[in-house]
Amino acid sequence: MRCPICSEDNDRVIDSRSSDAGKVIRRRRECLACQARFTTYERVEQAAKLMVIKRDGRRVPFDRENILRGVAAACGKRKIAEDAKQQLANQVEDELHKAHDREVDSQTVGELVMRKLRDIDEVAFIRFASEYYKFKSVDELRRQLELLDERVRDMKAQQRLF
Repeated sequence: MRCPICSEDNDRVIDSRSSDAGKVIRRRRECLACQARFTTYERVEQAAKLMVIKRDGRRVPFDRENILRGVAAACGKRKIAEDAKQQLANQVEDELHKAHDREVDSQTVGELVMRKLRDIDEVAFIRFASEYYKFKSVDELRRQLELLDERVRDMKAQQRLF
């Protein structure tokens, strides 16, 4: 692994831990040349690359980084933990690979991201939805806000009540 500071290819692993329910291995490394410490992540590469069919008909390989960029833009400066964003991207990626063998349309990906984002932060959801739906008027945005208000909220701690 190349050091992000000095680009040397000589490091040692300080610590390895399982992360994301055993799907990712997190490794702390130390460069032997400059003593800088950095973190790397290992994850299983999916055998068949999932292709996303864009609105214009193009087919591009699925890239979870695109989801992370979209979620980061939607979250802006909201106080949303980076772990929550990573977990959202992991959940979306897992669900897509389970439900689709080779191809999935971008609409399915966007709706799945919105469903997950809605439970994390409603403002980030509206920001993402405004880009996704490309609202042409305030009425369209108002309708989306009404739908958001009408939905039954998922109570995360509800199971503890019973």
